[in-house]
Amino acid sequence: MFEAVDKYWRKSPHVKRLVFKTIPDPSTRFAALRRGEIDISYWMTASLGDELRRTPGLTLKPSLANNTYWVYFVEQWDPKSPWHDRRVRLAANYAIDRQAINQAETLGFSRMNYSLIPSHFEFFWQPPAIPYDRARAKQLLAEAGYPNGFDAGDFTCDAVHAGIAEPVANDLQAAGFRLKLRPLERASYNKGQVEKTFRNLVLSASAAFGNAPTRLEAFVVAGGAYVYGSYPDIDGLFREQATELDRKRREATLNRIQQLVHEKAMFAPIWQFAAMGGFGPRVEESGLGLITGFPFSGPYEDVKLKAK
Repeated sequence: MFEAVDKYWRKSPHVKRLVFKTIPDPSTRFAALRRGEIDISYWMTASLGDELRRTPGLTLKPSLANNTYWVYFVEQWDPKSPWHDRRVRLAANYAIDRQAINQAETLGFSRMNYSLIPSHFEFFWQPPAIPYDRARAKQLLAEAGYPNGFDAGDFTCDAVHAGIAEPVANDLQAAGFRLKLRPLERASYNKGQVEKTFRNLVLSASAAFGNAPTRLEAFVVAGGAYVYGSYPDIDGLFREQATELDRKRREATLNRIQQLVHEKAMFAPIWQFAAMGGFGPRVEESGLGLITGFPFSGPYEDVKLKAK
């Protein structure tokens, strides 16, 4: 791959040669960018992103990605579980201060789309905003029979996403959900997701391209790769839209499915993630964000350095 790319760039009028470097540590990436050793960097943390935009000659470039994150109540279909009660799931939704997490983790650049479907996907339906209201969360828990909260068990996440999961867990605990954050190495996390072995709460995410139906099929509808349970009305509507040839009718059906997902509080959506990249003074066009939903440089042929 890199040899082929290198040969292409030797013929490019924009950049004579494109070199990729793997620098796992964010601080080391930022230092290399500041010293001019690299021209474009991906995946800045909030603190480094803030420092980057204050550094003369460097430019912060946040890009909305296909990545959406949500808390999955995997036991909501178990009548013996507290998560079976919609009021408990609603309480968890009200307990999360999404805006504060957004500001702390991505400098406020992530989008509050209140859905597991990216807002730029075809057939996306915009759910109503979910306000942060801890008092309302506690009230709902009391109405559900848990005035003092309850033991919510494990909250499992990919260790890579612990920076998102930790503040979510803190908010839930403050509202009365006594839980334990359980970060797993990615292979173990992915295995558990596919085999559906997790309990209580899971921080789920997807960066896949597609449209609203492809996200619903994978995460909402019966038989989906990551679906722990489903609802007959949603399953029926999904089958209906799959055979509908009229685009407007199909869109209306898909909108209704997303409305039901919201009304049933199947998930606690967090955000549509904005990845923070940056580039140095030699760059005219970084390519960051040129492809919708792709937070890296692309297309490569559009990346340009300034003329000397």
